[in-house]
Amino acid sequence: MRYYDLITPEGTKDLLFSECIVRRNIEDSLMALFRSMGFTEIITPGLEFYDVFNQNSEYFPQENMYKLTDNKGRLLVMRPDTTMPIARVVATRLKDAYLPLKFCYDQSVYRTEPALKGRSDEIVQAGIEIIGSGSRMADTEVIAAAAEALSGFGMNFSLELGHIGIFKELMSRLDASGKEKETIRTLIETKNFPALREAVAKISDSTLASQLEALPGLFGGEEVFAKARELFAGDASISALLDELEYSFHAASQLCGESGTITADLGLVNKTDYYTGLIIKGYLMGHGDEVISGGRYDKLLAEFGMDVPAVGFAVNVNAVEKVMVKTGNMPEMPKVDVLICAKEGFEVQALKKAAQMRREGKIVEIAVNNDMAEIEKYAKAKDITDIVTIDNNGGEQ
Repeated sequence: MRYYDLITPEGTKDLLFSECIVRRNIEDSLMALFRSMGFTEIITPGLEFYDVFNQNSEYFPQENMYKLTDNKGRLLVMRPDTTMPIARVVATRLKDAYLPLKFCYDQSVYRTEPALKGRSDEIVQAGIEIIGSGSRMADTEVIAAAAEALSGFGMNFSLELGHIGIFKELMSRLDASGKEKETIRTLIETKNFPALREAVAKISDSTLASQLEALPGLFGGEEVFAKARELFAGDASISALLDELEYSFHAASQLCGESGTITADLGLVNKTDYYTGLIIKGYLMGHGDEVISGGRYDKLLAEFGMDVPAVGFAVNVNAVEKVMVKTGNMPEMPKVDVLICAKEGFEVQALKKAAQMRREGKIVEIAVNNDMAEIEKYAKAKDITDIVTIDNNGGEQ
């Protein structure tokens, strides 16, 4: 007996009519922006070997990946991320290419998060990667592209900037198990202050404990840096990281214009821990869904045998689409200008006439019903005002 033939799998949905136009408009505008900045499109397979995502650091837990096997019994996954397949391509097919490489992409990733209601397991991402540059300019260009992408959606937006290096430096000083460190990371990321206070109370180094406890509260504007420098006074390593973040913060403030709000957040500690420096998150104002995420990942390509720095971000197209639908920012369906119907024996002439009218810039639909009364009902239902009949007279309107 069939149980699931009339529904979609959890985390997926069908898109109809104006929803399709919203999504395509978002993708087209983003890709046009990225191409105008000199980024070249790359497409990677939807299927990858599991080993691509099972590197020295496990960035994607295996329980969150869709898995299957090929005809040789090898373990495959539906691509859960785009950055790592691009790293694979660069380290293999493009290992001798002149750097830096600038890529853009527009493709789906697949992840399962059973605990999240309303989740999307099939996520369309459009983004950019700069491979082979560790420069301040590369970071700043990525910030500029993120700001321009967000402003292109026609709403006020916010960019949150962090530096994962600060958290990782503190973690390197902490004598704790991997599980304990992950607990602390999760509590900082979710800004769970009471639970974090309880967790760090077990740390014998009181200075380190107070610094970790303070991280999620270091969130806001320019004042964040003064508070952080006081907290980490005399710590040269973290002071240098704060300098990097402060420069990016000031650059973003100048690049985002009046529609953008910039926030520094030392509590940005992504679970996808291939990031090594700048962290970027973007939001459309008034909506909780994160629509942009990314940052610097200088060690990832080394896991594929090519030790070069990189930085980039991805736009969650599904999230942007959701915001636009929620706000009623829906485009009108394209209106058909002309409906052409053909008398029997004049089908080819009707199709040629339609092609000619399309070259003139009109949207032309062919009627596939021979009953004139039904054709007129159809035209009325679709608000088509012009009907052209092709017959032995060559056509009459």
